[in-house]
Amino acid sequence: MKINLTILCVLCAIVVQSSAAQPDKIKRKPKAPFPVVEHLLPPAKPSALPQYTFADSLAEQEQQLASNPLLKRFAASREAQAGDPHRPFYHYVNPEGRLNDPNGLCFWKGRWHLFYQAYPPEDSRQHWGHAVSDDLIHWRDLPPAIYPGPEDKCFSGSTLVEKDRVIAAYHGIGRGTMIAVSNDPLLLNWKKVTGDAVIKLKEKDAPDHPYEIFDPSIWKQGDHYYLLTAGQQKNGPGRKVTREVFLHRSKDLAKWEYLHPFLENDHYDMVGDDGACPYFWPIGNRQQNKHIMLHFSHMSGGKYLLGDYDTKRQKFVVTDGGDFNHGPVSPGGTHAPSACPDPENSRAVLGLFNMNPGIRTPDRNHWNQIMSLPRRFTLSKEGKLRIEPAGDLESLRHDLERVDSRPLSKDEEVVLKNIKGDAMELLAKIGPKTAQVVELKVLRSPNEEELTRILIHPRAGYKLKHGMRRDRQQRVFTQGTVTIDTSRSSTLAWVLARPSEVAPYLIGANKTLDLRIFIDRSIVEVFINGIQCAAVRVYPGRKDSTGVSVRSIGGDAQLISLNAWQMENIYQ
Repeated sequence: MKINLTILCVLCAIVVQSSAAQPDKIKRKPKAPFPVVEHLLPPAKPSALPQYTFADSLAEQEQQLASNPLLKRFAASREAQAGDPHRPFYHYVNPEGRLNDPNGLCFWKGRWHLFYQAYPPEDSRQHWGHAVSDDLIHWRDLPPAIYPGPEDKCFSGSTLVEKDRVIAAYHGIGRGTMIAVSNDPLLLNWKKVTGDAVIKLKEKDAPDHPYEIFDPSIWKQGDHYYLLTAGQQKNGPGRKVTREVFLHRSKDLAKWEYLHPFLENDHYDMVGDDGACPYFWPIGNRQQNKHIMLHFSHMSGGKYLLGDYDTKRQKFVVTDGGDFNHGPVSPGGTHAPSACPDPENSRAVLGLFNMNPGIRTPDRNHWNQIMSLPRRFTLSKEGKLRIEPAGDLESLRHDLERVDSRPLSKDEEVVLKNIKGDAMELLAKIGPKTAQVVELKVLRSPNEEELTRILIHPRAGYKLKHGMRRDRQQRVFTQGTVTIDTSRSSTLAWVLARPSEVAPYLIGANKTLDLRIFIDRSIVEVFINGIQCAAVRVYPGRKDSTGVSVRSIGGDAQLISLNAWQMENIYQ
């Protein structure tokens, strides 16, 4: 077939012009798939971001912080961005530039400390950003805690709180596993153990390690510190890679001995998963004697494993597992966890996640990611993971509106006229009765040009029976699903489309649905019956997309109660 050369040239020109006319399509270098093969590099240059040394007493530290130039800059940056309609009111977002993984969440001397990957404008390499809170909700910015050098970038890790100090273990790009310690009141001054990586990456031409070095998790047992490094095993199904973490131990934090791969009987991964950002800790009561490993897969998102910690063999024998992502990681999905023990219950775990952006952000210094609300993880009597919101969220509530009990007739939508807002908490109790689906619409414009649908399928699948009780009756659990559908959430052209978030849950048959729904400008988080959470980013483009409605589909239901609060802006 002959092609006219002139026509072909014209078509090529049209394609080029069309591409150039779409500035919201960002051309970026494709990311390397995980795991990235890292080799030991020469020590990197110090950060260009100003670094300060602080006093050892709290009073002196507060006095120094009051005049600190970085904090003044952070405050000005927050003020400049306050008018952004998608910047959250009560979810943590960093003061300037981008953020990535949360790191090293911990409770020290009566305060919560959150660290995260920050990207200062004068030195875009990852630093450990830092914020502090008295209640896990109201956050106050502090100067960055850990700066790069000799590592090129400060990647993810965890902390261990001891009586007299806090230990941070994290991945230093180009060097390996880094350990830093701090013991001052606000964790402002950090010293790197040995001044270099304590588990080094291999030289380029050296023999391979039997382990991988990536995001570490640290704990102590007896006289030894134990540390997991994240990665993959190479002998999965069909010799493909699957998730693994590698165990090391030390008596002094400086010299580490490699032991072996840590996971056993892990049937909850997929080919291509990895075990990044792990956090390993006891969970449940002492009779259950279980451990949890929260982590992140670059392929399939936030995950957890439950199981038995065999301390004689130093193996984690996996017995259960699940997901924190119930749709894609990106755009707009739940990303990596950071966690720590609950100071009020050492066998409960508190954690939060960064939430990926769902829009195109052409300026690399533009804010994009935010943190989820804190979550408390415990175990049910049946040994299943329970997930509930944590922190003093009640302190944010004001301007309560109530909806009294009323029937929801089949397929009739009820618009709750007095309930409107884009920064709210909804607390709803619903009896599903014969409904096939219970639907709530939030961030709804009056004519439904924009809306976000929350769909509860009370009976969406199989039934499970748990044990024989004394009355010889089995307890029946019915599978349901909670869905967040964002397909009509925004009319803005630069918002990226994503499939629905669909999260399974198990409750007693016909049990009341207890929903806590948190709406905060560009995020919706749904907690159901204390056993599941689904979260996603949304970006309404209309100022009137603030309404709420409820509907029972395919049968009747009962709205038992609904309370709605406006939520305080923690940054004012």
